Parts: sequence; structure tokens; C-alpha cells
Amino acid sequence: MMTTNATDLLGTLKELHRDKLTLRERHVAVARHVDHYDFNNTYQYAINREDVHLSWLETAIAELGGTPDQVPALELPSPGRKGKSNAFTSLVDEDARSAEACVTKWRARVDGISNIRHAKMVDVILGETLEHRRFFAQIAQGNEQVLGTRMAGAGTGNGVMGVRWIE
Repeated sequence: MMTTNATDLLGTLKELHRDKLTLRERHVAVARHVDHYDFNNTYQYAINREDVHLSWLETAIAELGGTPDQVPALELPSPGRKGKSNAFTSLVDEDARSAEACVTKWRARVDGISNIRHAKMVDVILGETLEHRRFFAQIAQGNEQVLGTRMAGAGTGNGVMGVRWIE
């Protein structure tokens, strides 16, 4: 369906915002269970990029006179004992599948967005969502170098902190 008027475009962008916000909230919830330093850093990177995507969508929605919907924060039960190797793998696998499903759903709809600026924005968001899917698949496979190789002798500072931001 072609989004040729502002009302259709607003509805489309609000729906994508809801989908991306839902994914972001899930990634925040999963990150609380990922106690492996490198894997948690990868989640923090993905969450940070999703915050950027959401800000782009929120700006576009506001420019069209709309207000983005909110979704509730998500709490996930523990996937297993902390410190146990791969206890969180099932959560990460599900995140990879969810990212793929999001891209599949929205890739088919990008061509229907007649506003070129918004279509390109959605295309960039989908491309980065595919990158996140690759990250999650690599985490599930145990690849500790998803974001790169640490300098020789550099440590992780005794693991993951209990909170995302410290001010």
C-alpha cells in the first residue's frame, strides 16, 4: 500500500516506532541477563543505535503532527543461573529471530513510502536492524569479538555493571 498522504505516512511511522520500541525494550530486558562483558557491550551498542532510530522516528512523527505511542517496559524471567555459560543464549536467539521478522515485515513496506526522506530513513533503520540480527547470531555462537578485538592485556574490569548508566 502506498503512503501518499500525511495521515497514511503518520500511521506507518507510528507503527514502525511501536515495533522498534518493542524491540528496544526487549533488548534492554535481555541485556540485564547478559553478564558476559563483550556480549553485554554489544547489547548496549544495539540499544544505543535503537535510541537513535527512535529519535528519528519521533521527530518525523512530530513533524506530521503526531505523538508516538509508548510500550510498557519488559521484565524477563532469568534464563538460568548467572555466570553459567550460555544461560542467556535462548534469549539472544529469540532477539535474532525478532530482528529478522521486523526487517521482513518492513522491507516489503519501504517501497510504499512515497516520501523519499522518510523511505530512506526507514531503509537505514532496517539495515541497522539487520546488523543487530547478525550481532545477536554471533553472540549465540559464542563469538566474543562481535564488536572487535580487545588490545592485548586489556581486561574487562570484573564483568558487567548492575546499571546501564552512571551519572
